[in-house]
Amino acid sequence: MIVLGVILLVIGFLVGIPVLYTIGIVLAVAGVILAVLGGTGRKIGGRAHWF
Repeated sequence: MIVLGVILLVIGFLVGIPVLYTIGIVLAVAGVILAVLGGTGRKIGGRAHWF
């Protein structure tokens, strides 16, 4: 999710499409939050692992 967010952020910035830029920011931030919570050992959505 972090990688997809960064890719959309870069594409939105280069092409000049603000919607892609915004979606990229949201996905990157959500991915970082989930990664941090998962790294601390907290269960997210009832699951300990998402793979």
